[in-house]
Amino acid sequence: MHHAQPRSEDCLFPSRLHISDHLSTRQYARIVKGWVKAIGPDPALYGIHTIRRTKASLIYRRTKNLRAVQLLLGHTKLESTVRYLGIEVDDALEMAEQTEV
Repeated sequence: MHHAQPRSEDCLFPSRLHISDHLSTRQYARIVKGWVKAIGPDPALYGIHTIRRTKASLIYRRTKNLRAVQLLLGHTKLESTVRYLGIEVDDALEMAEQTEV
């Protein structure tokens, strides 16, 4: 990174194609699948969505901040975030009401 000195608008993982500046979701999924295969687990059990969900779950567990997780995931409804994380709605709403934003 220091040697390349990228600008803020540069893509960290550029596309191999000239159609786009950044990797496609498909190409990213292929890369992740290769990493999973290399370390041993069944690639069918791990993918880019699993990583996204795990990251959100870890953030929620550490902070208990549903609103922050909702914003990171791009959910418009808090209930969607609650369902996505698999937590109890009543508990989640109570925590959300106690959290100042």
